[in-house]
Amino acid sequence: MASVIEEAGGLPLMVDVSILDDPPYAPDYSKHDIAEAAGTSIEAIIASGDENRAMALMGKGAASLARDLYDAGQMDGVIMLGGTMGTDLALDVAAALPLGVPKFVVSTIAYSHLIPPERIAPDLMMILWAGGLYGLNGICRSVLSQACGAVVGAAKHGTKPNSKRPLIGMTSLGSSCLKYMKHLKPELAKRGYEVAVFHATGMGGRAFEAIAAENGFAAVFDLCIQEVSNHHYGTVVTSGPDRLENAGRAAIPQIVAPGAVDMVDLQAWQDLPAIFADRPYHAHNRLIGSVTSSPEGRREIARLVGRKLATADAKVAFLLPIEGLHEWDKPEERLHDPEGLDAFVDEIRSALPANVTVREVNAHINATAFAQKTLEIFDAWVAEGIIPEGRP
Repeated sequence: MASVIEEAGGLPLMVDVSILDDPPYAPDYSKHDIAEAAGTSIEAIIASGDENRAMALMGKGAASLARDLYDAGQMDGVIMLGGTMGTDLALDVAAALPLGVPKFVVSTIAYSHLIPPERIAPDLMMILWAGGLYGLNGICRSVLSQACGAVVGAAKHGTKPNSKRPLIGMTSLGSSCLKYMKHLKPELAKRGYEVAVFHATGMGGRAFEAIAAENGFAAVFDLCIQEVSNHHYGTVVTSGPDRLENAGRAAIPQIVAPGAVDMVDLQAWQDLPAIFADRPYHAHNRLIGSVTSSPEGRREIARLVGRKLATADAKVAFLLPIEGLHEWDKPEERLHDPEGLDAFVDEIRSALPANVTVREVNAHINATAFAQKTLEIFDAWVAEGIIPEGRP
């Protein structure tokens, strides 16, 4: 692998994350360096006698080292390989690096359901380590060389984010469900902002939260928070437990709305869980379908949203569209449920904490009036200096 990286024009830094034996090469960073980065020693890790805890500690050290190397400008991408042990560690390393740093994992469980969605870095690349369990052969040599070429190519030729305009993060679903971004994005661009719209189907929300955690947004329009519901109900379409929290922690001003929060996304290729068996269902395609949560379930979600926003350290405005939360809840659509909508609206009014300003909009979320209200709030915050002015 090191020779392929060199032939492709890269400089390999080899890191040993093993525990018991020494590798047949001279690593640039040894297992002792990794253990030290985790705040311990190889001897202490071995003495524990627990392979799971041992590799978790090595993962902690490897993640810390990788981030330090990246921050110091000494590393442009990372490639990692292993079985379940090595993949478990690799996921920690990938999660420690910012969005946009090339991350490639060669794994015996690539894209396996063993990997929880919330542990997958949003820009992670994977390839199956095929046929290489005990020694090299033509098949696994091809796989390893492809992986090395991919990460070097991404590091050498990938364009890093470099816009001079303040970046606005926005969440939504496809335009068959939510449409406000069609109005908002050009209006924000006219004001001198770059807008990134994240598809809130699990991994999109993870990318949004990862950038927010790095304080990468000037402000956010988090108008589709359906992934909060997905995670609450334990579906695979999740962005993790910290959805709707990182912008607040980073003191980023937030305009929030409950877009599609009454829906729960599921794999369309599996039977519906019993809890949703009698709920209205919309099959979006052969991969994903949506059910509506019950009125009481929507009250639970409203309270959860309130708890998450209570931790915010900057301005939060919550826009509440009274007439509907997505295209599929309109009177003529399959997911129309006025009783459920009334339950959410009623509960969210009392669930939102004092640090959140509530603005009710007597319109559907896809109406022009809703988008205009978000811009009114945004423009007022810019005038007050809460959000930096845009640049032409």
